[in-house]
Amino acid sequence: MKQLTERQQEILQILKVEEQISISKIKDLLSQKISQITLNRDLSLLVKNNFLKREGKGRAIRYIISDYYKVFELIDTTTYFDKEPDERINSSTFNFTIFKLLTKVEVFNELEKSKLVQLKSQYQKNINNISPKIHQKELERFTIEMSWKSAKIEGNTYSLLETEQLFKEKIEAKNKTREEAIMLLNHKDALNYMLEYKSLAKTINIRFIDEIHTILTKDLGITNNIRSRIVGITGTAYRPIDNEFQIKEALQKLCDLINSKKNGFEKAMLIIVLISYIQPFEDGNKRTARMLGNAILIANNSCPLSYRSVTVLDYKKAILLFYEQNNLTLFKNLFIEQNTFAVENYF
Repeated sequence: MKQLTERQQEILQILKVEEQISISKIKDLLSQKISQITLNRDLSLLVKNNFLKREGKGRAIRYIISDYYKVFELIDTTTYFDKEPDERINSSTFNFTIFKLLTKVEVFNELEKSKLVQLKSQYQKNINNISPKIHQKELERFTIEMSWKSAKIEGNTYSLLETEQLFKEKIEAKNKTREEAIMLLNHKDALNYMLEYKSLAKTINIRFIDEIHTILTKDLGITNNIRSRIVGITGTAYRPIDNEFQIKEALQKLCDLINSKKNGFEKAMLIIVLISYIQPFEDGNKRTARMLGNAILIANNSCPLSYRSVTVLDYKKAILLFYEQNNLTLFKNLFIEQNTFAVENYF
């Protein structure tokens, strides 16, 4: 949709504070005096874009903030990230109500769903029109680029060319740690596992989440069990839950939420942000989240994502916005862009 006007944004802010109120009260609270026709037009636009819900009839009509708006509120992210972490935080603690909220929300609107369906169709057409040999070469290229970028997001210093050399020639880069090479190779093993057992991601459970994490963290000295102590996250005041039983409860709620959704793209996107949000393991959470998202895409015959074209900073900002505000706007845009990039550049 088009950028909201200042007046439309003010209407939303009024309703965030006042919750359920009449049209006449909204008009009275606006700083700028406007006609009833103009206000009705603004309210209709906000309802059309799923930011507001209209309830009642005639003079009893009331407007309330929609569940969709709570997750996709328009935020000036440039100004937001100019602030220090302690200044911009909305909630520094884990929000258990997020599962109930996301159960009621459809992440993608009709236009976005149509675009993603078209991308899936194009991907299927692409792989059906290439030879097995070319498909294998493209899969190899995807594996290298996906592993490199996912590891880079986690601070791995291998270049793309060094990753290619590691995968193709089994030569580790000079002046790099052994752990960095293992991290990259573990990505390759995890992807191969998902391709071999693609049906496993049709239904998500805690055991499958743990399996993917175990493959990704093999030989890296990372405990595979659910963590039992607090973890800090650089660049944010947000702190995930630190109680082992609550973490398991959150993971089960995540599985129930994902399995309740019908759209494969929605399942994939939600598992990425929610595993990152829960942080169930002492390390390796975000790479596990991205790999689980790809597992769901593969299980639903969609193109997996390499994230090659996204910057590390933009990826981290999208995740931080969800940590701090439970806002999916940045990550949804990134997710759609990466789906487009993947279909246009692989296979």
